[in-house]
Amino acid sequence: MLKVRVIPTLLWKNFGLVKGVGFDSWRRVGPVLPAIKVYNTREVDELVLVDILAHAGQDDPDFESIDEFGQDCFVPLTVGGGITRIDQVQKLLRAGADKVSINTAAYERPELINEIAKRHGVQCVVASIDVRQDGHGGYDCYSNAGQRATGREVVEWAKELEDRGAGEILITSIERDGTMQGYDLALVEMVVKAVNIPVIASGGAGNYAHMVQAVVEAGASAVAAASIFHFTEQTPAGAKAALAAAGVPVRASFKPDPAR
Repeated sequence: MLKVRVIPTLLWKNFGLVKGVGFDSWRRVGPVLPAIKVYNTREVDELVLVDILAHAGQDDPDFESIDEFGQDCFVPLTVGGGITRIDQVQKLLRAGADKVSINTAAYERPELINEIAKRHGVQCVVASIDVRQDGHGGYDCYSNAGQRATGREVVEWAKELEDRGAGEILITSIERDGTMQGYDLALVEMVVKAVNIPVIASGGAGNYAHMVQAVVEAGASAVAAASIFHFTEQTPAGAKAALAAAGVPVRASFKPDPAR
């Protein structure tokens, strides 16, 4: 079994970080750069930074800010939001991103996944899928920060993304987002069984037990979370300790290069 990763998610809106419930991200939780610096010291395996407004406009991603954040981020950084072209991916990687997360653009032009994987490798592509229950035991995929139904069913879409070259899938339950009531284990397990690439569980973590369940019961390769780290005393290091105590292999702490 691969070592399981603990990944804080940072939702970037205008000039700072926000968090809410069910993708209604209204509560401000502070600026981006200090949060990154704090997580550098808290034994996180990776960070995901998503500009949640970028899908709504035609502007390029904020390369200048990503460059600034990247200089102070000593763990692998995944950047998402507003990525629609391969040249933007190149610029983000040069600015300090290690991976890119693609959501809305994949529905509009699925070939983008193929292009990124071909030019930069599958390890660079995180396919982000946001879903809601359909009322019949299934799940529908949504784009534009959970605002627009795509008509895609989650299992078939996950399979297509894998076929196109996605290196891993970030699966988020919109209904569980921010509730801290636990991941949607049925959803996570459904996607895990459908693909052969790592699946990151997202949406609903409220305690360490939820993270253990996502891995042990649903088969996730990583757990992403935001509210638990913003609004409680629980930490990424504590999450890794709980996972290890449950027999889950976790990564050793990432040690920043003091010369960087």
